[in-house]
Amino acid sequence: MSIIRVEHVDKAFPTRHGTVTVMRDVTFDVQDSEFLAITGPSGCGKSTLLRLIHGLETPTAGDLEFRGAPIRGVCPQMSMVFQSFALFPWLTVQENVAFGLEALRWDPERIRAQVERYLSVTGLVGFEEAYPRELSGGMRQRVGLARALAVEPGVLLMDEPFSALDPLTAEALREEVLQLWRDPALPPESVLLVTHNIEEAILMADRVVVLSRRPSHVLETVPIPLARPRDRKSPEVYELMDRVYSLITEGSARPGSG
Repeated sequence: MSIIRVEHVDKAFPTRHGTVTVMRDVTFDVQDSEFLAITGPSGCGKSTLLRLIHGLETPTAGDLEFRGAPIRGVCPQMSMVFQSFALFPWLTVQENVAFGLEALRWDPERIRAQVERYLSVTGLVGFEEAYPRELSGGMRQRVGLARALAVEPGVLLMDEPFSALDPLTAEALREEVLQLWRDPALPPESVLLVTHNIEEAILMADRVVVLSRRPSHVLETVPIPLARPRDRKSPEVYELMDRVYSLITEGSARPGSG
C-alpha cells in the first residue's frame, strides 16, 4: 500500500530570463514500511522534489498525496533531515531537539520525556547542554536526526544527509539510520532518501528511483532485492551500481531525454 503518491508532477520556476522547468511528469510512490532512495544527476531537482512532497513548495502541475489525501501545505506527519544540519546555533542540543515539539504545543513534561528518549536513541546523552558549534559534523547530524524523529513522523525525509560528513562517520550514521527504521518501536514507518551517491542508495534502499537530467523525469525505478546488511564489494552490489549509473549517463545523454 502506498503511503506517498507522486502523480504526473511538474515544477517550474520563473526567472528574469524566463521560466525554468525543473521536472516534468514525475510519477512514483513510496510504500508503507519502505526505504526508498531518489538519485540522479546534479541539478535534476531531487531536493526540490523532497520539498514538494513535504509541502514546503507546491507543484506547477500534478498531484501529491499522503495516505490518500492531497498534500496541501506542510505535512505534519513528515519530518526532514537536511544536508546542512539546519540547527539553531543559539540553542543547545536539548533545545534544538525540543523545538518541533514546542511548536506542536506539547505539555512541557511530555516534551522533556520525549527529548530524553530521542537523545538516548541517537547517542547524544551527555551532550544535552552543548551548542552546535561545539559538536563535530557527525554529532550535529545526530541532533538533526533526533529532532526529526522526536515528532514521531510517519515518513522521514532525508536530503543528502551524509554528504557533508567524512566517509567513516557517514558509514556509521547510515547503519544507525537503518537500525532505527527497522525498530518497530520507533518511527518512522517509511524513509525517503535523496542522494547523489549511487552506492549509498544501493546499500540502504529497497528501491531506487532514478531521475534524468533537468527537466527531470523518472528513468526507472530499480528494485534492490538484497538482504541487509549489504556488502559493498559484492558482485550484486556492483551490478546494481552499474545499472543505475548507466541509466543516469545514458538517459541524460539520450536526445530528447530532457
